[in-house]
Amino acid sequence: MKKLIVTTIAIAMTTCMAYSQEDTLTESVSVQTEKQHIEQRHSVGISLFMIMNFFPDPAAYYQINYGYRFTPKDALVVEAKTWTYYEPIGTYGNSEELYPGKVVAYGIGVGYQRFHWKNLYTTVQATPFLQLYYDTEDEKIQNGFMLYLQLRLGYRFEFFNKRVFLEPSLVCNYWPVNTNVPPAFAEVNNGTPNYFLFEPGLNIGFRF
Repeated sequence: MKKLIVTTIAIAMTTCMAYSQEDTLTESVSVQTEKQHIEQRHSVGISLFMIMNFFPDPAAYYQINYGYRFTPKDALVVEAKTWTYYEPIGTYGNSEELYPGKVVAYGIGVGYQRFHWKNLYTTVQATPFLQLYYDTEDEKIQNGFMLYLQLRLGYRFEFFNKRVFLEPSLVCNYWPVNTNVPPAFAEVNNGTPNYFLFEPGLNIGFRF
């Protein structure tokens, strides 16, 4: 699965670079935005990885975000997301043991995005998650809370007069707070890291 995701990002980046050559030969997003006096301040986007919901054993992963550019290089990002997972996040995809059930997480996060050289950007974001724990009979056990912190490094490819964009990225995740975990789930978590480094991301969006 991870190999498929990395391959998808590589193909997307190659395609974007080919089709955006004409745009990148003109001006970067930051320079263009400065000259336009910050036109198209708003943006909405989704994760293209939501297509994985159509694969077998989907994670029920959904994400939508809103961005507001308040200076030529700075933006506020608000992101709503949910997913279902059956193993510790720190060893996701390589866990030695699965949970005796599942976790369904719902969160709304706030982040700060900064554009640097050309379309290269970084984003720092904090997302509080409500976590719903279910047993193997799909009966809800209890609720928990997680504070999820992210540092994202990405590049924005833009099309159609800068209105449509594609953002491949790498994300470092860290959750310092994870409370009210059921004992059976906590036992599986024991010894696993509370971070996940270099997670791939691939967002698409529209500016207006």
